[in-house]
Amino acid sequence: MTGVALVTGGTRGIGRAISARLVKDGFRVAANYAGNDEAAAACAAELGVSCFKWDVGDYDACAKGVEAVVSALGPVDVLVNNAGITRDSVLHRMTREQWDEVIRVDLTSAFNLCRLLIEGMRERGHGRIVNISSINGQKGQIGQVNYAAAKAGLIGFTKALALESARRGVTVNAICPGYIDTDMVAAVPPKVLEGIVASIPIGRLGRAEEIAGCVSFLAGPDGGFITGATLTANGGQYIAG
Repeated sequence: MTGVALVTGGTRGIGRAISARLVKDGFRVAANYAGNDEAAAACAAELGVSCFKWDVGDYDACAKGVEAVVSALGPVDVLVNNAGITRDSVLHRMTREQWDEVIRVDLTSAFNLCRLLIEGMRERGHGRIVNISSINGQKGQIGQVNYAAAKAGLIGFTKALALESARRGVTVNAICPGYIDTDMVAAVPPKVLEGIVASIPIGRLGRAEEIAGCVSFLAGPDGGFITGATLTANGGQYIAG
């Protein structure tokens, strides 16, 4: 495959694995990141991707970032909305700032990037959008009202945009990873993590590369008849009907 892929949060964790897989698939990859310059430099050197720093929750910053990506690499064919943060707290203790920040980065970012890229995709008659949601957007989680709301919102966003764009050659799908062996999950207290792994029928955490493989399929030619779908990749921990 050829073309340009933009991966938000694309220099660490699941995003880095997605960037690596899309490079392997033949895409010229733009990896967006928010603040870790060291990780971005390593990603660029090791994977050969182009890294672009901006805040995906800021529409104007996204506009400038997209302009820089297109200027450097060309029109974006594949958009992976992967960027996400957590600011966990039970609702009766959650601050407005914790709510606003997670909704802004995890959900509003998808509007920002899709709005800026969708017209070009529609005009060219081809595009692939993959939104990275979460198992907790499907089933909920204590202490994550903000995160669960944002990730559930991504699923509804995906379905609506898929219907709007299907006849213009643009597919829009969501992936809901379960617990993946990343730095974010590694920060979970060991006893809590043991309980999480025990609740996964497959008996282990997922690998970032497995999520990247899902993105590769949806972004490639074999995924052309799939749109509006939510692909669960959680080891059987939650089986959506």
